[in-house]
Amino acid sequence: MKTEVKAYAKINLLLDIVATRKDGYHDLFMIMQSVGIYDTVTVSKQKGRKITLSCNLDSIPLDEKNIAYKAAVAFFDACKIKNTGIHIDIVKRIPHAAGLAGGSADGAAVIKALNEIYKTNLSDKELCKIGVKVGADVPFCITGGTLLSQGIGEVLTPVKPLRRCFIVLAKPDFGVNTGYAYNQFDNEGKVHTPDKLGMLCAIQSRDLALICSKMENVFEQFIEVPNRIDMKQIMRNNNALGTCMSGSGPTVFGIFESKSDAEKAADELKVYAKDVCVCAPVNKGCKFKKISE
Repeated sequence: MKTEVKAYAKINLLLDIVATRKDGYHDLFMIMQSVGIYDTVTVSKQKGRKITLSCNLDSIPLDEKNIAYKAAVAFFDACKIKNTGIHIDIVKRIPHAAGLAGGSADGAAVIKALNEIYKTNLSDKELCKIGVKVGADVPFCITGGTLLSQGIGEVLTPVKPLRRCFIVLAKPDFGVNTGYAYNQFDNEGKVHTPDKLGMLCAIQSRDLALICSKMENVFEQFIEVPNRIDMKQIMRNNNALGTCMSGSGPTVFGIFESKSDAEKAADELKVYAKDVCVCAPVNKGCKFKKISE
């Protein structure tokens, strides 16, 4: 059996680090949104009792370091299923180490695919319990849409969906290690706290301009992204309602009402960013593309 899944990226409309936990993790408050750029993850049964991986990019690890591999192991352990052999093929479109949850999206897709292949019939809530053991963003990527995410990412609450708009993603030609980003917070703290209540009210009213005015990411206070100010200015010059960094960076995004404005901004951003795309909000984290016996 073979299952092909679209694994969508995410952006953070708001990201606040609330506290450092005793276990070393961090309590977060995030408004997260799935967006239309995706990896294609194909999971198929094979002989050999092994988990094997392939990918269109040479820079992606093809062993137990890959979140997709870890997700498969976590699924088999949680369901007490003996692995008789699976192969995971990943076609990457989500930029790597970009703050867009590309690896987590792949892990979520693997968990969803294995649930289908092995007919375990687990709910998304049950799958999320497996996913959080693999990575903090995996539960969101399993569920997707527009959600309030708290705890380390495992507490998900539905909020009103984002209105129709166009989102420009611009990732400079370098990555940010998430562990390093959190260490910077632990060492430096934050100087300003995002308006969490204001953002929740804006989200629930579905006021796109107000949502954009409330967008904030505390990582921007201590993660340096070269040309971030210039990229944001290009977006604003092309009528972006708001701009922000996603996750621990370095991807900067802007939200636009007009597709032509978004496309013009994307074209101008290519001076500063290697990976630039125009996409739209989507209402799920994973979507089955093809299932075959």
